[in-house]
Amino acid sequence: MADDDRVYYVISDLHIGGDEQLERVDFLEELLGFLDRLAETDENAELIINGDAFGLWEFTTIDGIGKFDALEAAYPDLFEQLRETGANIDITLLPGNHDHELAAYDEYVERFGEYNVDLVQEQSMTRAVGEQEVYFEHGHQRDPNNQIDDWGNPHASPLGYYYNTLVTSRAGKLSDRGRYNWLKDVQAVTPTERMPIWMLSKYFYREMNPLIRYSLIPFLLLFNISIVLAVLAGLDIAGIWSAPVDVATESLRQFGSAGTVAWYLLAFNISLAGLVVLIGIPLYFIRRDIRQTIDRFGVFETELTVDAASPYIAAADDVLEPDETTVFCYGHTHRPQVTEVGDGLLVNTGTWLKRLHRRDGIIGVLPPVFYPSYQLLVVRMSGAADGIAVEYEEINKPSPATEELTRTERILTVGREPDFDVPDPRIVAPDGTVTHQSD
Repeated sequence: MADDDRVYYVISDLHIGGDEQLERVDFLEELLGFLDRLAETDENAELIINGDAFGLWEFTTIDGIGKFDALEAAYPDLFEQLRETGANIDITLLPGNHDHELAAYDEYVERFGEYNVDLVQEQSMTRAVGEQEVYFEHGHQRDPNNQIDDWGNPHASPLGYYYNTLVTSRAGKLSDRGRYNWLKDVQAVTPTERMPIWMLSKYFYREMNPLIRYSLIPFLLLFNISIVLAVLAGLDIAGIWSAPVDVATESLRQFGSAGTVAWYLLAFNISLAGLVVLIGIPLYFIRRDIRQTIDRFGVFETELTVDAASPYIAAADDVLEPDETTVFCYGHTHRPQVTEVGDGLLVNTGTWLKRLHRRDGIIGVLPPVFYPSYQLLVVRMSGAADGIAVEYEEINKPSPATEELTRTERILTVGREPDFDVPDPRIVAPDGTVTHQSD
């Protein structure tokens, strides 16, 4: 068992490194500050980096231990800070799926050891807090798209490997060719199914010729209204109800030339909306029939993204046991949360990557805006009088929305910025009972 006063700090999913533009680490200053603080602490502490510290999958032109050389050259300040922090407290690194190669080459153990980092080449480990234990794993082994059956095989390549080498790494190589360096944020797009709509959004707001974009915006904003007007125009043509069209025409006539321009603008928009509706109705039924056929054959039964909850709740049933292991700590899904289960607590450490929050338009058919933000969290676990105290510490990093969103995107998201809730502190008793620390 560990010392009763041992404190554990846990982070995960940093995804540091990768081809070209993926080399950029937006939170490096905050990470160095956190590590520097631990280098000065008087606590009996251990830092656990619970998987995906590095983006080794995202290096596609370097093999094996050469990736360590690339990391060392790209982030000298980080490795020197690890050395300094590791001289004061224990630092333990577990492999995730993106850096599974850490478990495949013994040389990594020696190289990280030079920087006072203990690389554990296992899928999981435990740590004692008083008379209880905390179980740590990255979490990708519960995800069929990233599960590595042959642990430690340097050639292991689940579906997620191909996605990252073919899509994510490619994005890192092409990102700086855009009008704005946005494609590198592909790692922040979750779930993966949002990728097409995210790319459409960034094309519209970032890559599209500004003259085309600003000429389209009025039509797209008025699209919903135009559908209603198209229906009313159809009723007028059919001789069923002409009053709304007569009132609108008479009202616009009072504005002279400006009213005439507005009338033609509305007429064009109504015609376009009517055409879209006429085409869209049969396409909707065709799409629905195709989807039903695909579902019937079960072609796409496996989703690209991991179920963020149920596999880990099921795993907790196998791992957690009263009076022994009462906390299950994992990452991988990038969703910081605590879940109370029958025999203890599930704890997810989240991610230090940028997070993108979809904000759909309230009116019109403009593409959604993906609002960027950071939620840099550290989970702190320590012994308490009645069990294990689990709490989250948030490291402040302002949203980059001002620099990364266009004026149009900022206007469309006014008052709709994400508001994070940091999970409340919990205490897990030896029998697995969970209470809020403030209770």
